Amino acid sequence: MHIDGKVVPINKAQATPSPLARLPVVLLQVRDKAAQQLQQGLQELFDNADDTLFEMADKARSNVDHHIFFEAMRDLRLKRKNFERVFMEQLFAAFANLGQTVRGEAHMVPVMSYEAAPGTSSDDLEKAVALEAMLGRVRHRDGLALAQLGARLSAVLGTSLDERDNPLGPALLCEFFLRAGRSLGVEIRVKLIMLKLFEKYVLSDADQLFGEANQLLVATGVLPELKAVPSRRPGGRAAREQQQEGSPPDVEPPFDENGQEAFAALQKLLAVVRGSVAPTLEASAEPYPIASRDLLRLLSHLQQYVPEPEAEDDFDLRNQLEQLLTRVSVKSGKSRVVEDADEDAINLVALLFEFILDDRSVPDAFKALIARLQIPLLKVAVLDKSFFSRSAHPARRLLNEIAAAVIGWSPCDDYQRDSLYRRIEQVVQRLLNEFVEDQAIFSQLLAQFTVFTADERRRSELLEQHTYEAEEGRVRTDAARQRVADVLNRRLLGKRLPQAVVQFLHQAWSQVLLLASLKHGEQSVQWQAGLRTMDELIWSVGLQKDTEAGRHLLEQLPGLLKALRDGLTSAAFDPFSTRDFFVRLQAMHAHSIEGDCVDTLIEVSEPFVLNSESPGSIEQLPGDDPDLLKAYQMRIGGWFEFRSDETTALRGKLTAIMAPANSYIFVSRAGLKVREDSAVQLARAFKRGALRSVDDGLLFDRALAAVIGNLRQLNRGK
Repeated sequence: MHIDGKVVPINKAQATPSPLARLPVVLLQVRDKAAQQLQQGLQELFDNADDTLFEMADKARSNVDHHIFFEAMRDLRLKRKNFERVFMEQLFAAFANLGQTVRGEAHMVPVMSYEAAPGTSSDDLEKAVALEAMLGRVRHRDGLALAQLGARLSAVLGTSLDERDNPLGPALLCEFFLRAGRSLGVEIRVKLIMLKLFEKYVLSDADQLFGEANQLLVATGVLPELKAVPSRRPGGRAAREQQQEGSPPDVEPPFDENGQEAFAALQKLLAVVRGSVAPTLEASAEPYPIASRDLLRLLSHLQQYVPEPEAEDDFDLRNQLEQLLTRVSVKSGKSRVVEDADEDAINLVALLFEFILDDRSVPDAFKALIARLQIPLLKVAVLDKSFFSRSAHPARRLLNEIAAAVIGWSPCDDYQRDSLYRRIEQVVQRLLNEFVEDQAIFSQLLAQFTVFTADERRRSELLEQHTYEAEEGRVRTDAARQRVADVLNRRLLGKRLPQAVVQFLHQAWSQVLLLASLKHGEQSVQWQAGLRTMDELIWSVGLQKDTEAGRHLLEQLPGLLKALRDGLTSAAFDPFSTRDFFVRLQAMHAHSIEGDCVDTLIEVSEPFVLNSESPGSIEQLPGDDPDLLKAYQMRIGGWFEFRSDETTALRGKLTAIMAPANSYIFVSRAGLKVREDSAVQLARAFKRGALRSVDDGLLFDRALAAVIGNLRQLNRGK
């Protein structure tokens, strides 16, 4: 199948230059190399799907099952080419959009896990469980190579890349497969079989996919210092070919389950800062390393003395450890020091927290709380080195969940009474009080915290939806107001009419037309009747004497007056408020027949404007203004911080951009509207430094990437 570099995202084709033009050549090479391997895997999958389904049909216990599997075989044969084409289009589109992924978009593959939410069918749940298991196996086998690929892609793009945005990551590959399979008319058992085949013939070769992509990036100088991941086994396609040739498979080497190899790669970078935890000892004293078990006991001791969040003094973990080691050394008569591996873990955790506590995405009110997690997380790092390499580690996920929950939080005076603050405080306090060495507590707290945040999210989503619908209604009303104003201006501007009639049309009949537009639309009988009545009213007060129309006015009046009253009634106008107008209108019509005028004539020269709640117009900016372009690139679902001064900040999520005025609507963490701005207003806020985007990437992952980058700089400068 021919694949070129001009495939555009499905349903997003635009008349703009290809996004591929901005991608470095090495990423196009990575894409093309991966496309070859993935296409080969898909072909192998389909070549074997026929045999698999035939075997299932042959083993079927009923005619119905037999028919299902044979129909699936037929469907796959007919749609195979389209399936492969859609999969590759999805892959190419993901590369084209690298670094510009809209995280607000729905995914078909779970981010963490599928839960049996209300309304979830058993088929969907079964598929979700299968998917989660597949993703877990790939991450378990090839997590380090995947993490290295993510780090290298982030380095090339200059932005932090989430695993779910990695076009070669297992989550997106599964998503491409599911989207490509939408056209298949097969039932759940067949879909699960197809997923198993996808794992066997495509995902089983993930180590080769990640390895070759990493090699291409290393060859161009992208993070060459990251230790290459050894091939885990002659698995995947190589093993299948070997078995077909009758050769016995090789023994599988041990997998880096505890993250030792990944941590060893980090240790090479951390050597440059080794010596940070140095107790005050005599120079001649022979260093005597302290065992990790004893170190954990010292940390548990320090854990009981972590200061409260309100304390002004910073808690310097490394300094506290030095003092403890000095006391232990004096007491034992031996020079007790920390082993290199443990010191590296201490330094790495300390550097991670330095980044976290300096990160602007974490509100200041929560930084002191998160800082108290430093010792518990250090103990985890000493116990389990996979903490640094396994993104699904419960302790790591707990920190990321806490950071994600607080991202939309805005400062307030009584923040300590806030339900989110209290919940996070409870989590931190339980860890300080209860965590010794059993890491199961992190899984328990993570489960409880995610239930809490899910409840909060459901409530905020309901309010956010209500906010969106209210804004959508307001925008529709504003647009209808503008159309009514246009209709009135086309009929009135430049004409000389009785002042009372002009006022009536502006103040009363405009509301009749507005209601007809909103309730029934502008193709409706009600809207057309309103226009016709208005035209007849204007005609009736503008007649000249001794004309044929003037002589027949009396015949037209009953119908006109009835239409006016019916229209006002439909708009719920009080008849007493318009009685004076009808008295004057009667006099106008009576004297119109005689050619006299009993009301002041005015020339309508000012355009009519129907009151609107939209922001007033402000001075425009050039179309190529960099801050205006920055405003246009703000993504829906992203968080932004508005600052009116040094101490006052407000965070809002961009929930919608409302046409036709392109008003940007921001909501709070609770889902309530907090701001509405035009693109120009946002651009001016960017210029003043009063507006900035808030990074909503995974906090631990961003911290780790930043620390590794800084360590590389230190190593280069040695």
